[in-house]
Amino acid sequence: MGTRVIKEGCLPSRFRPIVGTLAFIRDGERVLMVHRTFKEGDENKGKWNGIGGKVEFGESVDEGMRREIMEETGLNVIEMSLRGTIVWQDFGPKKEHWLAFVFIVDKFSGRPFDASDEGRLSWIDIGSIPSLPMWKGDALFLPLVFDGDPRPFHGFMRYEGDEPVEWRYSR
Repeated sequence: MGTRVIKEGCLPSRFRPIVGTLAFIRDGERVLMVHRTFKEGDENKGKWNGIGGKVEFGESVDEGMRREIMEETGLNVIEMSLRGTIVWQDFGPKKEHWLAFVFIVDKFSGRPFDASDEGRLSWIDIGSIPSLPMWKGDALFLPLVFDGDPRPFHGFMRYEGDEPVEWRYSR
């Protein structure tokens, strides 16, 4: 039986991802998106994103998602459903590892802000979303968010720089 040799300093580490949330707030065939243009040094600058962020210490995923939506849009969530989970490996310039819970919000109350701290909020037709400037990997998982299949998806996406180099999912 062979021996596996690992160089010092190259030992595999335990997976310790940043836990995050991502919501697509839907009003009919439109989705509320943020155009990230306000913050200097934002690795998402110039890109369009759904609403979300990091789950804070002491929060459940549900609580974190509802808090992010309230902070970024001013909307109260009445009903949301989990569409899936994604592990992003080596994501962005910091090569971070994320575990994201992706939701659709179909029922909410209130009127959205015109902008958040990150950028302007706009209602975008679902069919127009792929033409927006966004992370290249978003085009791989967004069809699963809006496809109507009731089963949640569970995906893994590895990045090298700004490029997704591996994508797989199951339902």
